[in-house]
Amino acid sequence: MAALSSGSGPASAAAPVTNAPVAPVSGVGSAPSYVPPSFGASYLHNPKPAYPLMARRRGLQGLVRLDVKVNAEGIPIAVKVKDSSGHESLDEAALTAVWHWRFAPARRGGDAVEGSVVVPVRFNLDGESAG
Repeated sequence: MAALSSGSGPASAAAPVTNAPVAPVSGVGSAPSYVPPSFGASYLHNPKPAYPLMARRRGLQGLVRLDVKVNAEGIPIAVKVKDSSGHESLDEAALTAVWHWRFAPARRGGDAVEGSVVVPVRFNLDGESAG
């Protein structure tokens, strides 16, 4: 998996991990196709979560997977931890950041609709980008 990176920053980084592109789901008959929300487009300018100072000092790392419900305007309306990193401070940092993100909304046919997406966020002390 590739990581999103802002291009500059501290040696320690928390980065959202992009998923492989998702093909639209084909409907049976005349049902319009569905494309889930996305967060990886560069025009959305979603910043990396802040790496909590105490977590960095303690050498804590991990992957948080968040389940995000996105409205038709691309705004998160529910964010919850799907899979914890095992460290509450990392989970909270990911939750806080993603609540402020903007998404490309899900689409059914040509219309923007409410949808859900899983957002993985990796906290990694080994360098600027996380993988």
